[in-house]
Amino acid sequence: MNVLTEWTAIVCRELGVDPAEIDRDALLDLTKEVAHGVTRPAAPLTAYLLGLAQGAGTAPPDAVERLTALAQEWERTAGDS
Repeated sequence: MNVLTEWTAIVCRELGVDPAEIDRDALLDLTKEVAHGVTRPAAPLTAYLLGLAQGAGTAPPDAVERLTALAQEWERTAGDS
């Protein structure tokens, strides 16, 4: 078992989360895109906000994909808002 898998299992157990419900690779891709496309500190903040929305039941089913796309488009569209 690698460190990331072991850590994920421990954190899921501590938080009462079913690890089968987590798409770890998609989440890691999201944080990578945010860190590189927006700013590094935005990556953990984005993951936390996504978790809050998931817990509150307000995150759309495609939230990870939508946030990833936003991060990928950030540099091109940041000045538009």
